[in-house]
Amino acid sequence: MECSKMYLVGREKPVPVPVIVTYIYIFFSRIFDVSLGALRIIYLTRGRSKLAAAIGFFEVMIYVVALSMVVGNLHHPLCVLIYGLGFAAGNLVGSFIEEKVAVGFVTAQVVTVQDGRELDRSLREHGYGVTAMECYGRDGTHRILHIFMKRRDLPSFLKLLSTLDRQAVVSIFDTRKIMGGYFARIKDK
Repeated sequence: MECSKMYLVGREKPVPVPVIVTYIYIFFSRIFDVSLGALRIIYLTRGRSKLAAAIGFFEVMIYVVALSMVVGNLHHPLCVLIYGLGFAAGNLVGSFIEEKVAVGFVTAQVVTVQDGRELDRSLREHGYGVTAMECYGRDGTHRILHIFMKRRDLPSFLKLLSTLDRQAVVSIFDTRKIMGGYFARIKDK
């Protein structure tokens, strides 16, 4: 098998590496650095800039090495293809990590179709802090419920909401910081 050439830091002569090893390294490096990039952005937007900076340090080091392997091996066009595939796979892995990490807070805005007083009472009984307001839509009077919660509680909230009011319209917003308010322990976890 033909060898790809890669320069190690501080060496004047290229160190031969089998092509398949280069392809594998490029692919998994991209998965890893793109996933780290997703994690870095999560922590940066949640106000954890020191952790984001540390992650970014490792992310860019991996990125530069992978990119240099592609640029140094442009005579192997498959390197560019594998680089792109690694990037795409890294986005998938990064979105999976984002769901699992579930750092920070979200705001659920729930617009009720029926009288929302029963819904906000039930949500409060399950431990959610609910702020309710009257609103007016195309079909008359409704209620808007605002519920702040930890991001990791969102799946159980949505499951509960679907059992309490299937017609409710729900919008979820990322919330950077919450000060004050009611944050009781969520029941039935």
